[in-house]
Amino acid sequence: MFTKFNTKYKTVFIDPKSPHYEVDDKVDVILSPALYWVKKLTLPMKYVRDVKKLLPSIFEDVLPAGHYSYSAYKSGEDFFVFAYEDKYILDTLTQKGIIPSNIANVYFAQSEFEHADEAIKINDEESMYFKDEILILVPSAFVTPSKTLDLETLIHSQHTIALAQFGHIVDNKSLTKIAAVFVALLLILLTEWFVTAQKVAEVEGLKEALFAQEGAKSTMFENNAILKKQKEIYEKQTKLRESISVMLASKLAKGETLKEVNFKNKTFVAEFSSLSAATINAIEKELKTANLGFKSSKQSESWRVEVAL
Repeated sequence: MFTKFNTKYKTVFIDPKSPHYEVDDKVDVILSPALYWVKKLTLPMKYVRDVKKLLPSIFEDVLPAGHYSYSAYKSGEDFFVFAYEDKYILDTLTQKGIIPSNIANVYFAQSEFEHADEAIKINDEESMYFKDEILILVPSAFVTPSKTLDLETLIHSQHTIALAQFGHIVDNKSLTKIAAVFVALLLILLTEWFVTAQKVAEVEGLKEALFAQEGAKSTMFENNAILKKQKEIYEKQTKLRESISVMLASKLAKGETLKEVNFKNKTFVAEFSSLSAATINAIEKELKTANLGFKSSKQSESWRVEVAL
């Protein structure tokens, strides 16, 4: 199986005074001593994971104000511990033409040049060399001669770090607190959802029992269809009753008669004989007051009115 350590990437050395790079593919990045703080410690501990818990307090008297990440590795009986500011390093990389998506692995110069036995020149002004096993930067004039930085033949260690792109926004403690709040909210929402689901199930059970008791259909769709049909029947019967009521309650003069009433093809029909204009106007007024749509026609002595139901 291949891992990121099996893949060979071009290596670049990054220092605040490094030139601008033209990078299209992924690269391995080695950080200059100018981009991190390092200490060598002898501690009564066996594992790196235990040392990492102490790093914020180990560096608290050294670091300026800022948001820092920490790393450590063991070499022999000693530990090399590091503090670095993610945002500052990422900003420096971006200024040098290296965006986060082009970064394969990130290393400290301390671990990558640990076998160097002489000073290494990194730019026109500065060189780096080991003093008491710590790689430091000094003016090149202080360590002449110094050899040229050679990255082509360099064999990387496995001491990589990950740069947190948003580590400068909130620190780890704040992230832990925020995560705890989200977890608490999630538990509350899940509890409310569970209670609501139970209540919905209870209501559905009561609805089904009521439908069975009243002889209703099993689905709301069927019951709504029945309800719609019953409403149509009710409205039709109501209009029919009102139409009959208006016709039968009409005050007819002597000689005026209601000849016929019938219901056919969803239409109520009433036919009168010998109505005066005043009586016709009175009947039409009552129909309008009852909001009954109608049409009327007059032929000879007969006056006919139709109400659509």
